[in-house]
Amino acid sequence: MATTELLVKNVRVVRPEDPEGTQPELVDIAVNDGTITRVAPNLPEDDAARVVDGRGLLAFPGVVDAHQHWGIYNDLATDTRTESRASAQGGVTTSLTYMRTGQYYLNKGGSYRDFFPEVLSASDGNAYVDYAFHLAPMSSEHISEIPFLVEEHGVTSFKIFMFYGSHGLHGRSTSQSDFLMIPPDERYDIAHFEFVMRGVQNAREILTEYAPHLSLSLHCETAEIMTAYTKLVEQDKSLTGLRAYSASRPPHSEGLAVTIASYLAHETGLPNINLLHLSSEKALSAALTMASAFPHIDFRREVTIGHLLADVDTASGIGGKVNPPLREREDVEALWRHVLAGEVDWIVSDHACCRDELKFGADRDDVFLAKSGFGGAEYLLPGLVGEGTKRGLSLQRIAQLTSTNPARRYGLLNKGTIAEGYDADFALVDPDVRWTVHAADSESTQEYTPFEGFPMTAKVTDTFVRGHQVYTDGKITGDPIGRYLKRGR
Repeated sequence: MATTELLVKNVRVVRPEDPEGTQPELVDIAVNDGTITRVAPNLPEDDAARVVDGRGLLAFPGVVDAHQHWGIYNDLATDTRTESRASAQGGVTTSLTYMRTGQYYLNKGGSYRDFFPEVLSASDGNAYVDYAFHLAPMSSEHISEIPFLVEEHGVTSFKIFMFYGSHGLHGRSTSQSDFLMIPPDERYDIAHFEFVMRGVQNAREILTEYAPHLSLSLHCETAEIMTAYTKLVEQDKSLTGLRAYSASRPPHSEGLAVTIASYLAHETGLPNINLLHLSSEKALSAALTMASAFPHIDFRREVTIGHLLADVDTASGIGGKVNPPLREREDVEALWRHVLAGEVDWIVSDHACCRDELKFGADRDDVFLAKSGFGGAEYLLPGLVGEGTKRGLSLQRIAQLTSTNPARRYGLLNKGTIAEGYDADFALVDPDVRWTVHAADSESTQEYTPFEGFPMTAKVTDTFVRGHQVYTDGKITGDPIGRYLKRGR
């Protein structure tokens, strides 16, 4: 009787704990019951039920994509199925997806006690990768539910959308309570942000076993700046497309919001703060300044693969509209400098599938009529390996940025590395293949991509989730075996 369920032979394992620049060792990976049991050279094949030849490819820890949006524009059950398939194409084995009440997603308000079980039910049995949810407390009732969500559902990460103060998802919003579906006597504003922080910190104090993994993430843009600049840009007919959208949500709006958020963290004593999808030099500089000003706050800084690969000129059309916007090339280069300097903690996709019929307004050239967000998980690991290694980013650092760091921060204690006792989550990458991005090749239901025509120099060939080979030689295989992950203990 076989004692090993799966044996993956001849892979060059990228160990995030190895010194940067270390050449990955050619080894085999043995798996039983979804867990890695051995990582060593020349493991015997005769006691393995299934043997896969890794062909000398790089084996990266499965990507923990800490920023996705399943169900934002499409039915959640359907989106979970299709977008988790697209995730597997990009080496993602765990998706952390944002969820909130209000317009979009399930299009309803109310308590998370009622809302979140519907989310879990809709996603159950549909995912090809493991998954968890970040939740956004939109009302005072939600703040009071934080300890319940932690203990009952293992939700350890929460979010604030700072620009929702007077902005909707795509632009100006005249009725905040209608958009957010919060009680008419409540406001989603800086005071609410403070109370969310106090609520998360209160949960950390009463649920001490979860405290290291309880954190708050912030989308840092300033509604008042954006509203004023949108008006200016709309009056300035010299700006069009993605350049106009970037100008309407200028980088200093990010920097100001980062500063406000950081001071609130200091005021409330909440130490675990994640600054999401920082898109500009001004945003990164503000984040680093705040880290210096408040060394007792454990800030983590996130950047998306989209902001690293595309700019306002190279993205393929206004399908590249996203919040915060794609920026000028100077900001893209600045982000890379910060990544290479070790000042970014993880890199994500911010995957939000928005199909053509929803994405574009009546005038397909008017960026202000388009919806915000696009998919991109398919290109996360190959894009970072290809472009990052060209710029001197080590393989070990790529593994940290895509897997280890987000896994540790968000309480995914069995994820993040290829080692005995960890979940058998890994992706095989060919670092020497050349290919071109075409939306038609994606498993996502999104019919376009801002990366259309981009040349790539690395490709994910196979993806394993707890030992299940969900992506095999460039094709999705098997059934959806992804599990909801309770986190933090």
